[in-house]
Amino acid sequence: MLKMTTPFKRLHLVRTLYRSSQIGESSSYLLGSCKTYSSAISKGSEGNFRSFYPHVLKGQDCFPFAGVKSLTLRSTMAAELSIFMNDKRMITTQVKAPPQARQVGQQMSLSSPGFIYEPYEPREKIPFWKRWFTMGGWRRTKHDIILELKSAYAIAKLRKKGYSKNQFYKEAVNMYKEINTLIANGDKRSLRKSVTEKMFSALKNEIKQRESAWSKVYWEMVEPVVTIRTLRARLIGVDRKDLDKTFIQLTLEILAKQKFEAYNSKGSVVAGDKSKEVLVRDIWVFEKSMFHPGARWRLCGRITPKAS
Repeated sequence: MLKMTTPFKRLHLVRTLYRSSQIGESSSYLLGSCKTYSSAISKGSEGNFRSFYPHVLKGQDCFPFAGVKSLTLRSTMAAELSIFMNDKRMITTQVKAPPQARQVGQQMSLSSPGFIYEPYEPREKIPFWKRWFTMGGWRRTKHDIILELKSAYAIAKLRKKGYSKNQFYKEAVNMYKEINTLIANGDKRSLRKSVTEKMFSALKNEIKQRESAWSKVYWEMVEPVVTIRTLRARLIGVDRKDLDKTFIQLTLEILAKQKFEAYNSKGSVVAGDKSKEVLVRDIWVFEKSMFHPGARWRLCGRITPKAS
């Protein structure tokens, strides 16, 4: 009789977790409320940001998996849900460093995974009857629960390291402001310290392209930011034998008012208007090592928000 009660307890726990995630679905995890954001953005001024913010308009700048074929991801949807109750091994995705990095040395291969694991995408809402009374709905529900459990587990591990959401948000906003300012000024030397190696390579090319068209750029963020929230959290393991050797990635949505203006070599304004505030929505992924002493948060990627 005792053996029979254990599965039922687990099922009840899963149902409770899912119901709690459903309550905050529209505000804490999904981008279902992004329609209110898009209506507030000035469409007339948005064009001024097309060159300065190519990551918002060109698609994902999050290092697609094609570029990291040597990285082996080991995760299964069904297994992770059951293992979450008994073992933490599968909740942390294990990756294998590229052969060339391993030849140089282990320390180099562990500086950053070099990609975004499971880039965030807003999930389409489905009707209640379809979710609970169709096979497709059950599969979707199972997948949604696994996504929520992964984020919950990653945040729980991070809290053991002294993580504070409010403190991290302050740090993330400061980094957001600093990195955008460095990009506008073309300060690649200082930029290298705040981003991962792969992200630095992408930003360096972005700055080079921009400087070929504009001589100077003015950028300013109007403080405080309108909203900031966590969309996803993921752990990435780099050593099968040591589960404590992990990186964590937090995906944040930042909505802020900004001012922008670009100039040519003669000092004439060719784009933007710094007297006008434009509402800009960004999705940035911050990364931190969980096993390097004194490790700091760095920007590892940007995800283009999908139009609502």
